[in-house]
Amino acid sequence: MSLQCGIVGLPNVGKSTLFNCLSNAQAQAANFPFCTIEPNVGMITVPDERLTQLAALVRPQKIIPATVEIVDIAGLVKGASKGEGLGNKFLANIRETDAILHVLRCFDDENVTHVDGTVNPVRDKEIIDYELQLKDLETVESRINKVQKQAQTGGDKQAKAALDVLLRYKEVLEQGKSARTVRFDNKEDEKVARELFLLTNKPVLYVCNVDEASALSGNQYVDRIREAVKEENAELLVVAAKIESEIAEFETYEEREMFLSELGLKESGANRLIKAAYKLLNLETFFTAGPQEVRAWTYLKGSKAPQCAGVIHTDFEKGFIRAEVIKYRDYLELGSENACKEAGKMSIEGKEYIVQDGDIMHFRFNV
Repeated sequence: MSLQCGIVGLPNVGKSTLFNCLSNAQAQAANFPFCTIEPNVGMITVPDERLTQLAALVRPQKIIPATVEIVDIAGLVKGASKGEGLGNKFLANIRETDAILHVLRCFDDENVTHVDGTVNPVRDKEIIDYELQLKDLETVESRINKVQKQAQTGGDKQAKAALDVLLRYKEVLEQGKSARTVRFDNKEDEKVARELFLLTNKPVLYVCNVDEASALSGNQYVDRIREAVKEENAELLVVAAKIESEIAEFETYEEREMFLSELGLKESGANRLIKAAYKLLNLETFFTAGPQEVRAWTYLKGSKAPQCAGVIHTDFEKGFIRAEVIKYRDYLELGSENACKEAGKMSIEGKEYIVQDGDIMHFRFNV
């Protein structure tokens, strides 16, 4: 399943530094705008303690974790919606992603230039919001021009429904709000809204890049951002990218854990960010476990058993017969598949079964 998060922000806020920490890719991180021109892409391993614990019980030949694709998109600037600063190219890169990781500079450092001269993350957020909103407004107005006549004179019910959705978005965007703030009461309107692929309707995680002293509890800049986004359907995460780059240099797990412990952190910001991105994309994990491999499989939350079988192979979905399911906690407690069978902890599920996060599954199929 190829789902993508795009890292966006103004120049010099720590996007590429953060990307390097996440992917160990060597995206250039320099102290001037437009260092990143082509988007850097990295496949990021999703940290999951359950996979490690399952592997310890099964002792397979291979362990394969779930992954998320992260794209480091070049810094946006004022006027991006009109093509400033290679804006059209950057906006096109954002449009291709499924979710946005919006990095905001929440630290003072006179050695790192700010494109607007001063540190003000709320202003920075508003600059990018404004550019994305302008592009969305352009999209919405163009669509209104296409469906308005059909809706008003042609008696087209679908066109009327689409127009109602478009007009709601137009009103909100003209108020300087993002499309994600709009809520719809029925599935038909939601479907129309999804098909518009608006930039500001994508799920967003605001990543507050702070200094070392603020890594644990944030700072006044983070508080301002938290207040600014409280009415949005958005998440917020505090990360110290500079610390993360230092953690990435340690060669052993023990060294990393010791460094985190000294800072009072339970988990690295990179791990928390990857998990948050996974959740932002509405993804969950099921497992397959056997002597050859223990593997984490990514699926969309709410998927039924045949769709999850199709994640492994399309033939599994086409010829789906049933799924044999063991709950993760039962497997962990009893120690093996056979022990779970003997204890009656393996269930047989059909086509309507909604897969749960952490399920350990074996699919029966016939093609």
